[in-house]
Amino acid sequence: MRSNSGTVSEINVHVDELQLSKFLGGKNALVAQGGGQRGIFTAGVFDAFILSNFDPFDEYFGTSAGALNICPYICRQHGLSRSFIMELTTDPSFFHLFSYIRRKQYLNLDWALDKILDFPYKLDVDMGRRTLGSHKKAFAAVTAIPTLVDHYLPMLQKDWREVLTATCAIPGLYQGTVSVADQAFVDGGVSAAIPVQEAWRRGARFIAIVRTECTDESIEQHLELDVHQQEVTWFRDSLNHIQLHWQNKLEQWKQDWGSFLAQQRTRAQQTRALEIMNGGRWLFGADDIYRLSHLLGDKFDSGLADMLMVHYQTYALTQEFMNSPPDDSFIVQIAPEEPLRSGPLMSRKEDLQFDYELGLKAGFRFIDSYERAVKLWSRRTIYAHLGIPQDGSHNPDNSAS
Repeated sequence: MRSNSGTVSEINVHVDELQLSKFLGGKNALVAQGGGQRGIFTAGVFDAFILSNFDPFDEYFGTSAGALNICPYICRQHGLSRSFIMELTTDPSFFHLFSYIRRKQYLNLDWALDKILDFPYKLDVDMGRRTLGSHKKAFAAVTAIPTLVDHYLPMLQKDWREVLTATCAIPGLYQGTVSVADQAFVDGGVSAAIPVQEAWRRGARFIAIVRTECTDESIEQHLELDVHQQEVTWFRDSLNHIQLHWQNKLEQWKQDWGSFLAQQRTRAQQTRALEIMNGGRWLFGADDIYRLSHLLGDKFDSGLADMLMVHYQTYALTQEFMNSPPDDSFIVQIAPEEPLRSGPLMSRKEDLQFDYELGLKAGFRFIDSYERAVKLWSRRTIYAHLGIPQDGSHNPDNSAS
């Protein structure tokens, strides 16, 4: 692990707090990964933040379930995300496997959002807007159709409902696309499963990422395409330049993906489910819902194949970014120590409760670590103001880790 990155789980804290203290005082960002019902872990982390009155962040970035979790956090509604996942997403009105298979009854996001606006849930959008004020910003990652390029739409604005629907519009589970400002979008997890690069491009020096999978889980065990043939360089160029870079890569990736997809079709004769569609990252519930006989038939078309290809390639680059952050930033990943018990969809409530409590513990551990780093930063600032040399001799906590 590089000195400017760390991890926090419900059990362990691996953060060089002295090093982290050097990156405080600038812009802080909070990033939340998706993962369907596995977002219950994120709900626990954010409830720990709310209970501790903890919010040192200037900007928030979420994808799919991560964006949904960010909203109650900004709205300061303890327990709302937990209720949304444990009560609404487990309701057959939201999704029912056999209804989906037999009658093509898709994911009912509209029903869930209607519920979250009414009692006993009642998302306090006005409170969220007051929290953001004129200085904070919150963004939901979405994927533009047909370019498959990531975009970042402001949350809790007038079109907040359409934005939340768009970031969760999982191809294959949600019927069609979502129109926002006359542009069609689908799930942000296609192109930005963990939108940490965008947080960095917008100037964040400290970035906290809440994951719904272990930090050592990697899609590279499933995808053998080599995205590391060239040294990865991160540019703080304009978003348009970054998107143009992705578009230039698209055709090359499609050629590589063609051979990869052919291999999966061959493996289809020996397995029931398309294992590469890891629901923890995208297409939650894929391992239960998308049987190969169904996927490789009329639904698994070239459009879906292109989305999967972009997802896996961009996710691999995101892993590279998190493991080797730019020198001007510090990244901490808050993630479960072991794989969560809950699945992306159709989880048991007892498993959801267990994973929620893991998130609570991890959230409190992160707060403790961050506050120790803040004390070190404050001391450094005072010493600098007084002209005291920063050689460590006046810092009794210089061995913090």
